[in-house]
Amino acid sequence: MAFEGLSSRLQEITRKIKGKARITESDLKEMLREVKLALLEADVNYKIVKDFIAGIQEKALGQDVLKSLTPGQQVVKIVKDELVELLGGTESRVNFTPNPPTVIMLVGLQGSGKTTTAGKLANLFRKQGKSPLLVACDIYRPAAIKQLQVVGKQLNIPVFSNEQSKDVVHIAKQAMNVAISKLNDVIILDTAGRLQIDEALMEELKNVKRSVKPHEILLVVDAMTGQEAVNVAKTFNEQVGIDGVVLTKLDGDTRGGAALSVKKVTGKPIKFAATGEKLSDIEVFHPDRMTQRILGMGDILSVIEQAEENFDIEQAEKLEKQMRKKELDLDDYLAQIRQVKKMGSFSSLLKMIPGMNQIKDLKIDDKEFEKIEAMICSMTKQEKRNTRLLNGSRRQRIAKGSGTTVQDVNKFIKSFEMTQKMMKQMKQKKGGMKNLMKGLDENALKNFKF
Repeated sequence: MAFEGLSSRLQEITRKIKGKARITESDLKEMLREVKLALLEADVNYKIVKDFIAGIQEKALGQDVLKSLTPGQQVVKIVKDELVELLGGTESRVNFTPNPPTVIMLVGLQGSGKTTTAGKLANLFRKQGKSPLLVACDIYRPAAIKQLQVVGKQLNIPVFSNEQSKDVVHIAKQAMNVAISKLNDVIILDTAGRLQIDEALMEELKNVKRSVKPHEILLVVDAMTGQEAVNVAKTFNEQVGIDGVVLTKLDGDTRGGAALSVKKVTGKPIKFAATGEKLSDIEVFHPDRMTQRILGMGDILSVIEQAEENFDIEQAEKLEKQMRKKELDLDDYLAQIRQVKKMGSFSSLLKMIPGMNQIKDLKIDDKEFEKIEAMICSMTKQEKRNTRLLNGSRRQRIAKGSGTTVQDVNKFIKSFEMTQKMMKQMKQKKGGMKNLMKGLDENALKNFKF
C-alpha cells in the first residue's frame, strides 16, 4: 500500500499529541523530530522536509494554539493542512478545450508505464462522456505499437498507428486528421521513452510539441523509483515543459517520497495516480483525500465515488427487494461480494474508512473472498438456499470442488449463518442497523476473518 510506513508512523505521532490537554515547546519539538524522521524514511527530499517542519513549527508555536482548549487537535490540523499543501493543495484536472479535439501528450522514461497509462486515461475519459483516440507514437521499442493495440482492443477504444512511417511528427499530424473525421474529442499520444534521459529523446518530444501543440503534456513516472522519479520530473519539466504528473505503481510504493516531493520540486501538480494493474485502476489525485488516508482519517468520498461508478443500481435494487421478501441466501451473498469487488480490493476499501487504519492487526486477505466465491459456486441450488443441508459428505465435496479444505468450508458457513442471523434481526427490529453498529467494537473488527 502507498505510504504504508509513513502512514503508520504519522498516525502514531498524531495519536500521541492529539490527546494532550496542554502542549509545551518541548512536546512540540519532540513531535517534529519524529515527523522529520518519518518523512526522511519515506524518501522525501531533505530540503522539502526541512521547509515542511519549519512551516508546522511556525504555526504551532502561535499563542492561539498553545492556549486553545484542544491544542493537540490544533497541531494535528496544522500537520494535515501542511501535508495537503505539500501534495499540491487542490486537485488539478485536465483542461479540455472547448474546440475539440483535446490533445494529451504522454512523456516519460521507458518502463514508467506510459502505454498502460494511455489506456487507463482513455478509459477514465470515456466514463466522463468523451470519445478518445489512442495514438501509437513509439516507433522504436519492439512491440510498443502492438501493446497499445492490445490495450485498445481490451477497452474497445480505437488506436491509430502507422507502422510504415518513422516520422513521429507525421504520425501525430495524421492522427489529428483521423480524430477530426471520426469525431474523437480526445487524442492521447503515447510517445517513445528511453532507459535514461538523452538529447535525442528530448529533441523528438520538442518537435512533436511544436507541431501538434498539445493542450496537456503529462509526465508518467514510476513512484517506486523514489527520488529518482522527482529528478526525472524536474529534468522533463526544464527540457520539454510539462503540465502535470501521472504517478504509476503508487500501490507498490510503501514510502511515498515521490508523491510528497514532486509538486514542490517541479511546481507541477500530480494529476492522476495509478493504483493497480487493471485498466480501471487510475484516479484523479486529490491532495486532501490522500492526506486523510495517510493520517488515518479515511476517504469516504472516494469510496462513494467508486460505489457510484461500479455498482449496478438496478441489480442492487432488485437484490434489496428480494431480501425484503426472503431470508438472505448464498446467491444473494455472492451477488453482494461481486458488486463490492468491482470497486477494488477489500483491503484498500477498508483503509479508506475512518478509524480502520488505527485498528492493529486488521488484515483482510482478498484471496479469502476468492475462496468464498469458489465455495459458493461449488454448491447446488438447494444448498445455496438452505445451508442446513450441508452435512459432512456435502462439505467434503464442496471443499474438493473449490480447491479449499473442509475447515475453510466450516468457517465460512459458520460466518455466513451469523450474518444471516443478524440480517434477520435487522428486518424484525426497528432501528436494527443502528443497534447492530453499536455492537461492533474494536475486538470484533480485529477478528474479522473467514
